[in-house]
Amino acid sequence: MKLSSLIGHVTELAADVFDSSKPADRHIDLFFRSRKYLGSSDRRFIAETLYGMLRHRARVAWMLSAAELNEEHRSRCAAYLLLTGGSTPGQLAEATGLPLDVLQKLHSFADVQPHAATASASLAAVHSFQEWMIDEWNTVWGAQETEALCSVLNTQAPMTIRVNTIKTTREECREILQKEGIETDIAELSPYGLHLKRRTNLFQLAAFRDGLFEVQDEGSQLLALLVNPKPGSKVVDACAGAGGKALAMASVMKNRGEIFALDVHSFRLDELRKRIKRSGVDSIRAKVITEGETLPALLGAADAVLVDAPCSGTGTIRRNPGMKWSVSRQMIEELQVKQASILALNAAYVKPGGRLVYATCSLMTSENEGIAQEFLSAHPDFSLIPPSVILERYGLERIAQKEYFQLLPQHYNTDGFFAAVFQRNRTP
Repeated sequence: MKLSSLIGHVTELAADVFDSSKPADRHIDLFFRSRKYLGSSDRRFIAETLYGMLRHRARVAWMLSAAELNEEHRSRCAAYLLLTGGSTPGQLAEATGLPLDVLQKLHSFADVQPHAATASASLAAVHSFQEWMIDEWNTVWGAQETEALCSVLNTQAPMTIRVNTIKTTREECREILQKEGIETDIAELSPYGLHLKRRTNLFQLAAFRDGLFEVQDEGSQLLALLVNPKPGSKVVDACAGAGGKALAMASVMKNRGEIFALDVHSFRLDELRKRIKRSGVDSIRAKVITEGETLPALLGAADAVLVDAPCSGTGTIRRNPGMKWSVSRQMIEELQVKQASILALNAAYVKPGGRLVYATCSLMTSENEGIAQEFLSAHPDFSLIPPSVILERYGLERIAQKEYFQLLPQHYNTDGFFAAVFQRNRTP
């Protein structure tokens, strides 16, 4: 397809995505479904350009302002392609209809660093983040780590799968995928993980339809290891969603025992039921609950409870770059109230000596350590467990040397994850 047509598709898609509250990937999926004529290379260009425009939104806006160009999707697309070297001013003049001299001026700002009044504002402008996010990360990790984090959050996340060890082994799955033309690398951290060497539509593969694997970030897979449920135990997945972690825990438990997958959204559990059938798991019980509801039969009865709480999702910005602009301080304050309530509510399921894991895919301290510390203050019958003690059996104690478990994308090439592991104290 000609560059002019590709850019036309990008601008059409951008009109749906920019300023929408829905994740970009949902818009992209619907866009491609209604345009079956697009080839794989066309889809790749359109999707990657759209994601790039979102990732570098502030930097692109600065370039357009410096070149005295209005912010509209055609010029945004041109600025992004010039910023990344994807096209020349001459190519874009023909493809977009924008004047060559204007595009040349725009191109002159591609290598110019935006100036700002403070270091945080400068970093926010260069990497396209809200300044308040940079301020918070600088306070917690310092300027060097924050810049490294911002840089990696502006890259494409790896495509990772979790092998379903109820049906196969990692090596067998890898061989089967290779026969289907899919090359993989063994994940460095998860004993069940494989990284794809190139992106592909995994859902069309026979290996997927046969339930040999699930698409799941490596960091998410490690949360199931932190819960560390034993075969035959009783586990509650309190905010199960579509059940990725419940399925991972079922593998850890060798499909023996019971996992109660609870969620307030029935459509998410409907998706989990499809995945359960495909994976061959029969130890998961999916149940819709109302907000604030507890199940009397489970109170004080669970060996382990996972609370993967609703959060800002800032650890997944690589997959959903539009989140950079949709997350606000007010949103996080509202989420904190919900997170604290959900954690306290579901702690009641843990039996004496049992384990409670609070997890988020957030990079915000107030959603992570802040909630964990508040919980400990209000619940003296729970104590923190060092995550290294649990992960030692997998040879992963090196990544969990602090009192809380945290994966940062710049260090492990995973999504950003946090977890606090508690144990309910046995009565004397």
